[in-house]
Amino acid sequence: MEPLIAKPTILVVDDTPDNIDLLCAVLEQDYRTKIAVNGERALKIANGDAKPDLILLDVMMPGMSGYDVCKALKANPATRDIPVIFVTAMSEVTDEQTGLGLGAADYITKPISAPIVLARIKTQLSMKRVHDFLRDQNHFLETEVERRTREVAAVQDVAIHTMASLAETRDSETGNHIRRTSWYVKALAEKLKDHPRFASFLTEKNIEMLFKSAPLHDIGKVGIPDRILLKPGRFEGNEMEIMKTHTTLGRDAIIAAERELGIEVDFLKFAKEIAYGHQEKWDGSGYPEGLAGDAIPISARLMAVADVYDALISRRVYKEGMPHERAVAIIAEGRGTHFDPDMVDAFMAILDQFVDIARRYADTDHDMDRKRERLELFTQAP
Repeated sequence: MEPLIAKPTILVVDDTPDNIDLLCAVLEQDYRTKIAVNGERALKIANGDAKPDLILLDVMMPGMSGYDVCKALKANPATRDIPVIFVTAMSEVTDEQTGLGLGAADYITKPISAPIVLARIKTQLSMKRVHDFLRDQNHFLETEVERRTREVAAVQDVAIHTMASLAETRDSETGNHIRRTSWYVKALAEKLKDHPRFASFLTEKNIEMLFKSAPLHDIGKVGIPDRILLKPGRFEGNEMEIMKTHTTLGRDAIIAAERELGIEVDFLKFAKEIAYGHQEKWDGSGYPEGLAGDAIPISARLMAVADVYDALISRRVYKEGMPHERAVAIIAEGRGTHFDPDMVDAFMAILDQFVDIARRYADTDHDMDRKRERLELFTQAP
């Protein structure tokens, strides 16, 4: 047995019983009907849970006129898509123009012709079904695009986290260093986003990309030998020069990953800049290229402040962390030499945020024990 298809519901709005009876008689074979004898009642029905599929609306009624009812229906997102057909004795062209101008789908003058009323209703309901289908399709497509966008973002996050974790397994620092520096960079960027020097660059999208890219700043350490990477004391001979190559190794690793994909990946652009340039200094005394001032990418300048601050305050298996106040003083001393002066000013203005981030992602004793065990394995190796 074929399922029954519910008849469309028509709301008839008229203050004259004879007009209501006539319209209901015309509609009874093909449609279900609801009745309202004034505008207020019509709006209440239209805003109910079981909304009508179409409304036949008189113009001249006590209280709210049909024009007022139509205006209210079209102003409400919950009812604006319900087709309205005026059925009225007002037959002047200006009357029809007014009704259609308020958003009505059609305009029928009394006395009515039953075939014309049914034909007009059928046309409007067919158009409504098409409109509803397209609206649902658009909603589906928007939802699907949003879902796919979330998937792409998740893949990016996983890729970055996996690459950063690889570096962390070989470094003497903990995974919390990666988290802290990411949040430091974001806090600095948020503080500077309205600064004239940085406003055009530090958009909401770019700040999010900086936050996601920051964990890859030391990815190049994967290529540094353990005897240098895990050495607790001072570097000797050419060890420091080898250590410096982690910036180039990091950038080249990301470029190699892009080459495998066959495209340049937007979300890795800042990762390359940060990995390669975060050891540059404002006065040109850094590495690997000795860039100075604004020649250093903004992303790398942000990371420089974040990375140095965290290196100073953090515990290592071979040292205790420096007090916050002393670390702040060192950053301040580097204003205009090591660091972009405006970034140091921003850092000084949000010290409480840096302290909060440091506490939130503080290294635990377990973190340090794990790194200490790795260092002991290295020192005991033949």
